[in-house]
Amino acid sequence: MFMAIHFPLNQMISWTALNNNSSLSAHEGVSLGASAYEGVSLGAVRRRLDHFHQKVQKHIWSSGRQTAPRLCKLHANINISKTSVSDNYSQVHFQESSEKKATSPRLRASIVLPKDEDIVWPCADDNIPFWRKEFPTSQATSKARINVRQDSDIMHIVHVTAEMAPIAKVGGLGDVVTGLGRACLHRGHRVEVMLPFYECLQKEQINDLTLSDTYSSYHNGDWVSTRAYRGHVTGIPVILIEPANHFFKGQCVYGGSYNELEAYLFFSRACLELMQVTATQPDIIHVHEWQTSALSLLYWDMYHNLSVKKPRLILTIHNMEHYGECRQEQLNICGLDGSVYNTIEKALDDRTIGHNPERLSLLKGGIVYSNAVTTVSPTYVKETLCSGWLSNTLMQYREKYVGILNGIDTVLWDPATDVFLPAHFQAHETEGKRICKQYVQRGLGLDSNLMTMGKKITNKGSNSPLVVCITRLVAQKGLHLIRYAINRVAELGGKFILLGTAPDGRVQEEFEYLSNQCKESNNVRLLLTYSEELSHMLYAAADIVLVPSMYEPCGLAQMIGMRYGAVPIVRRTGGLADTVFDVDHDQSHANQPNGFVFEGIDEGSLNGALERAFQYYNEKPQLWMELISKLMQIDNSWEKSAGEYIDLYNSVRVR
Repeated sequence: MFMAIHFPLNQMISWTALNNNSSLSAHEGVSLGASAYEGVSLGAVRRRLDHFHQKVQKHIWSSGRQTAPRLCKLHANINISKTSVSDNYSQVHFQESSEKKATSPRLRASIVLPKDEDIVWPCADDNIPFWRKEFPTSQATSKARINVRQDSDIMHIVHVTAEMAPIAKVGGLGDVVTGLGRACLHRGHRVEVMLPFYECLQKEQINDLTLSDTYSSYHNGDWVSTRAYRGHVTGIPVILIEPANHFFKGQCVYGGSYNELEAYLFFSRACLELMQVTATQPDIIHVHEWQTSALSLLYWDMYHNLSVKKPRLILTIHNMEHYGECRQEQLNICGLDGSVYNTIEKALDDRTIGHNPERLSLLKGGIVYSNAVTTVSPTYVKETLCSGWLSNTLMQYREKYVGILNGIDTVLWDPATDVFLPAHFQAHETEGKRICKQYVQRGLGLDSNLMTMGKKITNKGSNSPLVVCITRLVAQKGLHLIRYAINRVAELGGKFILLGTAPDGRVQEEFEYLSNQCKESNNVRLLLTYSEELSHMLYAAADIVLVPSMYEPCGLAQMIGMRYGAVPIVRRTGGLADTVFDVDHDQSHANQPNGFVFEGIDEGSLNGALERAFQYYNEKPQLWMELISKLMQIDNSWEKSAGEYIDLYNSVRVR
């Protein structure tokens, strides 16, 4: 077997698996799927090779063979390819030993399952956890996209943001920017993402990084020397802004020793200044959250009066809880007169009216000054119009305020090709999901009923539903309901796994205490960390994914869970209400039920949903399998959501 992966930097890596007479066969349960490596960087392939090599060796030795070192000898040769790459997307070529070449424009993995007796099952007391701690250095991308509409009316779209996955990701904002940007790029539009050149930026994940411009941008009476770098992240063009001062230094995206508000005010102006000095006139400037909301004020009251006249501005609010509080004099630092915006009609923070001093809100200013405002689900639009301190402002600008659901990256999140899974599966071939479930339960010691019968591993308790909750441990996510579910799932005869961390030390300590109490349990594991690889495994293993949020602007866990055949249990709020429809009670979506929904914020409401889900799982196994197949086919991709953004862009652009 031969595989070659070509990279945007014209690097190539190839390897072969050899023995004396024949190649290692796929049914050994240790083969690598070609499509799983589309777009994966050189460093990631090296690490995955090492992992694969170890897996093969362990498998061969456990089978009693004495030729393992020679049989699984892996050659990794790194060369510089002289062949140019046609574009910025990575390309995979796969060739079997028969020299038969793939003809499909995009390789699709066939589901080849390992046999149970051939799997090297993990143990809870293994020295190395069964998941890899280090996430590969690039998300998978694909050169060819199937059934993606190419727009004829092409736009130049620039995202200005504080985050971008995977190079500067803290939360869902980074995923949205990358997912939406890539989807618009695939439709033929020119897309660029501008973000700060954080000191902590994962530079190894940026291709073709070069210094493109040196210029000066205003800050607090001085013109600060600034550099603009250009490169590509998972095929998306990026522009990184690096000031010569101390802004954006530190080991984290947020929480550095500098004043964050002043740093993002500088960044907002520096982006416009770069457009000014390079005579760049995008059709759309798409700003995100409070961090870049001031760009709207700077554009209309300063740069639009200079030479940057074509762009129209879109603001996306990902979470209404973050306002960007600002004193008048702080706004002066970026060259605006803060007193001009200290009115109820512009940027005055309604909560501070009558206080001394009154304060401004950059987010409110962005709402007032942008041509259109979006948030991340239709239901969250309704919720924010009815409650919250910004509801009056949003109601005033209701005609330009819309909700567009986020999507998920269906290349990165694909159970048919996911490089982190011990077995693959898809909507009509779900046997691999059973293997993933047993693999995870064994690795975490949730396998008290596991038995060995000859070589075959069987799990008498495999019919117990596995409930997974992957979340940040913050009040928004329904901490009291998560605590309740930990014990209640076990009482109902299921197993429960929590993956997440708490930014609040007191909450982290509380869950560490609960975790210690559950260490000897055969039903509960609380994993107070975060691992991208482990999250993939848990979604694949889960029968049920729990999302009991108090409020949820959009939510990704329920959509990823469905993609991996995990039935969601959610509280009806925000984007959860727009994506999950109750199998029993939701008559308005009777033709598309896909989960279990509860209304209240109390434990009793959650308990009702848990009991209904467990009853469905235990008493209607055939209907449960049909439900899994159905929800795995639901389209939650960015391609779908991008069309709505394109329509919005077209509605405000200057032609």
